[in-house]
Amino acid sequence: MTRFLKDIYNQPGELAKTLAYTLGPGRESLEKAAELVKSARNLYITGIGSSWHAGMAIVTVFSEAARPVMLWDASELLHCAEIAPDSTTVILSRSGKSVEIVGLLAKCRKAGAKIVAITNTPDSPLALEADVVLKLEAAFDHNVSVTMYTGLALVGSLMACAVNGALSGSLCDLLSSALNALASCLDPWRAKIQASDWFAADAPAYFLARGASLATAHETELLWEEATKSPATALTTGDFRHGPQEIVREGLRFCIWIDPRRQRAQDLILAADLRRNGCKVMLIGQSIPERAGDLVFPLPGPPALWQFLIDIVPTQLAAEHLSHLRGVDCDSFNYCPYIIESEGGLAG
Repeated sequence: MTRFLKDIYNQPGELAKTLAYTLGPGRESLEKAAELVKSARNLYITGIGSSWHAGMAIVTVFSEAARPVMLWDASELLHCAEIAPDSTTVILSRSGKSVEIVGLLAKCRKAGAKIVAITNTPDSPLALEADVVLKLEAAFDHNVSVTMYTGLALVGSLMACAVNGALSGSLCDLLSSALNALASCLDPWRAKIQASDWFAADAPAYFLARGASLATAHETELLWEEATKSPATALTTGDFRHGPQEIVREGLRFCIWIDPRRQRAQDLILAADLRRNGCKVMLIGQSIPERAGDLVFPLPGPPALWQFLIDIVPTQLAAEHLSHLRGVDCDSFNYCPYIIESEGGLAG
């Protein structure tokens, strides 16, 4: 078993720990963070790599309550933008030590912005400088972000719910149930992957999603690049139909996340059209018929808005499987260190 696979199998338990901590010992910090967000005129959410992808999910939770948010890649916010007065900046980083994150701290302070840190490293530069720290309290992944991605998305989205007045005991119970059910899905999903002909060592892969699952699509693109060492593309499902669909040809691989509430019928029609044109299609979502795709993963809940919390897991398993077919080591990086601490050139 690779370390990547071990991290995937540990993920439901680690997320359950993060959920329990955030709503237990960490609840006071969560409420303080929510107050900082509510009191600010402008809200920025930023991170880089998988942390930025987690931010995409968090922004969607805020948007459900019509609360405007600016989501920035940390490098872009550091070098290409100014922070507005009367702002709170929510900074996502598993380590709190990446060069762009450290650089942003001084920029935020110069602008007079409050800082909410969501991190797994409470003694990091980010945590030490922040006004409020929300800790994951989870075990670090070996290399590829697994729980470090989903944990950031979970804690940030719980904060968004606290801001929106939507953090209820029933929601927490539903999330706990979904994580418990997820643990029992791992072996069957892995067996389904191993038996599927969706995989090919050198087939181009496209990942399409809507809403909070767009975070999942972009994180899956990163998994493909890091774990399988092969290129991939992530797009909104709608954007794919405005030009990129011209690449459709036999042998392409697609994964489409089906939103439980929006454009479900239309996206299932898209999947059928892709298959008729010789593409292999993976579908991930709730209550999807097996016949609708070449590889289908029906999800065990959770609430529709929170599908992003678990809908990354099938593609985590898929990336680990494809790494073996390609003969590459998913546990090691050729160029990228665990923490990027300098800018310019290949980081390694």
